[in-house]
Amino acid sequence: MDFDLIVIGSGPGGYVAAIRASQLGMKTGVVEKENLGGICLNWGCIPTKALLKSAQAYEVALHAKEYGVAVSGKVTPDFQVMVKRSRDVADGMSKGIQYLFKKNKIETIAGTGKLADDHKVEVTDESGKKKTVSAEHIILATGARSRELPTLKQDGKKIIGYRKAMTLKKQPKSLVIVGSGAIGSEFAWFYQSIGTQVTLVELLPNVVPLEDVDVSKQLERSFKKMKMKVLTGSSVEKVDTSGKMCKVTIKTPKGEQEVEAEVVFSAIGITPNTENIGIEELKIETEKGYIKVDEYYRTNVKGVYAIGDIINTPALAHVASAEGIACVEKIAGMDPDPLDYGNIPGCTYTTPEVSSVGLTEEKARKAGFEVKVGKFPYTASGKASAAGQKDGFVKLVFDARYGELLGAHMIGGNVTEMIAEMVVARKLEITGQELIKTIHPHPTMSEAIMEAAAAAYDEVIHI
Repeated sequence: MDFDLIVIGSGPGGYVAAIRASQLGMKTGVVEKENLGGICLNWGCIPTKALLKSAQAYEVALHAKEYGVAVSGKVTPDFQVMVKRSRDVADGMSKGIQYLFKKNKIETIAGTGKLADDHKVEVTDESGKKKTVSAEHIILATGARSRELPTLKQDGKKIIGYRKAMTLKKQPKSLVIVGSGAIGSEFAWFYQSIGTQVTLVELLPNVVPLEDVDVSKQLERSFKKMKMKVLTGSSVEKVDTSGKMCKVTIKTPKGEQEVEAEVVFSAIGITPNTENIGIEELKIETEKGYIKVDEYYRTNVKGVYAIGDIINTPALAHVASAEGIACVEKIAGMDPDPLDYGNIPGCTYTTPEVSSVGLTEEKARKAGFEVKVGKFPYTASGKASAAGQKDGFVKLVFDARYGELLGAHMIGGNVTEMIAEMVVARKLEITGQELIKTIHPHPTMSEAIMEAAAAAYDEVIHI
């Protein structure tokens, strides 16, 4: 065998799996057709956060006078500089993965990988030249791409996906975004904040529909405060791209309306990249388009594994990384605990930020729990007031009988950093009373966690 392990795909699942395998003494190769780091580092998590940071800097400059800072001259966003900075950050992160691969003696095999018989992978490079490499174990980590609807066929010009949304040549004056999940909401905030008129369309009753309804309603209020048009319970029926502007027909609860925009951005989800990677030839089982695996990511074919967005688990970078580590450790003969998918944090990097873990209040009640709910508003937080970030709150859901923390739901400044405390708390089965008695530093945003727990037990001090 050429390798102990070959990983097809170098996103946050693939590259992390490869590095962990190398640490455990495996000779490891990674097949990658583009840049190391996959979608996350090159077109997703990292470059989008760079764009959001640029927009936040612009927002701070606009309101500098409120903080006692005089800014002379007109403050304007430079869209192309923002895009260039984002791409530079992504390139730097990709080069960081190259360094890690070199440090861990991982071989990169450039090209498109496809499973072949008998523990082999056929790799086709850009010129069409093919070569075959072999390994005892093969991990599929090919990720996903933007999903398309028949009414929203992407042409890369007037109807675009996330890649094009972060590399447009010029800033559009108007933009319709279809889908208000994390991707749609983050881009909606980015473009609206730098002066594009955004119309955000969501089929379900609330934006960020996977979040607790109180969080969704707060984010919608924040969006509308910045003059964004938000249409929930609505669907795009058709898009006419024949003229200079896109004419978007939207079905809303109040009837059909037509919105004109320069560009339409489809952010309705993702499709797993399972085509042309050899799973049909090897008769690897799938279900609803996803590869079927067991709790350690083994497929029905011995020696072949799958992780990340091509299996039916939350499509999040940190989930793919954790799956990769668990998969490799099992291959190496270790005994890792299976992942607890009920304790996965989710983050949306809008302003205000959104984060959550565990059950929403609605889901907890539907599951039969009698609940205690505590909520602490950022308007009562000294640190939030000092920072000028009073939009938001922390909401905690507890099992009334045993005090178990069932879910944590936050919106406001710094909450994407604060959610890790809640993940640890749930993993260690901390009760509400224990959380109340855990001293939090003052003044911090994180005090809102302690106060929200206290609110659930009628012990809150500051409201």
